[in-house]
Amino acid sequence: MYRRGHCAWIKVEQLKPYHLHKEEMIKINKGKRFQQAVDAVEEFLRKTKGKDQASSHNSSEEKNRRNSSEERGKQSAGEEKRKASLSEGKLKKGTGEGKKRVSSVSSERGSKSPLKRTQDQSPRKRGRPPKDEKDLTIPESSTVKRVMTGTVAGFKWPPSVSEPVKDSDPHFHPFLLSQTEKPAVCYQAITKKLKVCEEETGSTSIQAADSTAVNGSITPTDKKIGFLGLGLMGSGIVSNLLKMGHTVTVWNRTAEKCDLFIQEGARLGRTPAEVVSTCDITFACVSDPKAAKDLVLGPSGVLQGIRPGKCYVDMSTVDADTVTELAQVIVSRGGRFLEAPVSGNQQLSNDGMLVILAAGDRGLYEDCSSCFQAMGKTSFFLGEVGNAAKMMLIVNMVQGSFMATIAEGLTLAQVTGQSQQTLLDILNQGQLASIFLDQKCQNILQGNFKPDFYLKYIQKDLRLAIALGDSVNHPTPMAAAANEVYKRAKALDQSDNDMSAVYRAYIH
Repeated sequence: MYRRGHCAWIKVEQLKPYHLHKEEMIKINKGKRFQQAVDAVEEFLRKTKGKDQASSHNSSEEKNRRNSSEERGKQSAGEEKRKASLSEGKLKKGTGEGKKRVSSVSSERGSKSPLKRTQDQSPRKRGRPPKDEKDLTIPESSTVKRVMTGTVAGFKWPPSVSEPVKDSDPHFHPFLLSQTEKPAVCYQAITKKLKVCEEETGSTSIQAADSTAVNGSITPTDKKIGFLGLGLMGSGIVSNLLKMGHTVTVWNRTAEKCDLFIQEGARLGRTPAEVVSTCDITFACVSDPKAAKDLVLGPSGVLQGIRPGKCYVDMSTVDADTVTELAQVIVSRGGRFLEAPVSGNQQLSNDGMLVILAAGDRGLYEDCSSCFQAMGKTSFFLGEVGNAAKMMLIVNMVQGSFMATIAEGLTLAQVTGQSQQTLLDILNQGQLASIFLDQKCQNILQGNFKPDFYLKYIQKDLRLAIALGDSVNHPTPMAAAANEVYKRAKALDQSDNDMSAVYRAYIH
């Protein structure tokens, strides 16, 4: 069932109580229009609350005045009756009757007036909506096509776990505290009347830079930022750096990829060495260990631009030995080094929702704060150089193995005569329900393997994770089995497709 929004049809199950989901939505969405919508809702609630309080206060005072007037009227009438009785000469009898009448009137006032006063003065109950309006969050079934795209596609409803992690994990970087630690203000939930306007999706243009972000006030650093590598991940990162007002100089091996960013305000560097020499902090995001080394050690490479005080942040997913070697050569020239690989995919990169794993120079990590806020939702500092590389490989090992298992399950369902769509619907209603599961299964069911995370890169990460296990004599049989399936998929020319194309290794 759908309801008509301002610019789009909205699935009823996607309508959520405002206050239960406000904080996580603010974290997830960084578009300017979303912030304007939040501001409008907050202003409406403030005005409504003020009117309700004023109305309730005025109503209570008016009722109190009416009650007091009625009681004075009744008392005056009783006095007049008693005087009339005495004047008729029926003193004894009249006095007795007068007492009865007075008693009767007093009893009437005593029994009715306090009750009425209690009813009139009782405060109007506020709080949660009736039970029939209580929100029930059910994993979204993929049988209904999603109609929201662009920035609106960022409306995801993961369980909120940010607070426990922040409190318990000393490595968690709290750059969202400006939002999460604000005192909560409780209003009645607004349900079933959410207006959503789709963002323009046909253009790849970067939105105009703004000095503040809607997930909290982000003041862009005044340091000059360089960025090397504009692939699936790097492009989204640079877009968000520019949106949040950073001064960015870009370089890419294929120069034409820089054109869009130049049009949107970025500066062009002719070589990695030039970018490093003209910028305070230079980020890099390339494909593998060889590319990372060539970028630093090759002709006109990063190392040639390093001078004392220059900062280099490698965001590539590589092995610990590679990143340790790069750190040593950078520091030997007086530079500062931080590794900061990112967990996510192209969509999360575009949305500024990456998870950043950092290690190395803690001071440089703090200097990168506004940049990390622009490109990600969470950042972890993991200590000495090499720790982030190890953690990143473990994360991608789990992800790659899970993807292979999903493909295996869908093919097993097919060959045993079961509906793959029904299998997905069942999984989406159970404990495994996740955005990742739904998106990758949709890729397989629709035969759409447009890369969101290259298959060749997840296989590379599995290979490096297995080597990491070997280095400490730790078995990784599940990762090894998954790696073989990805190797077969690569042999079937699936390297440049999305990782979900591993499915094809099972059907050929």
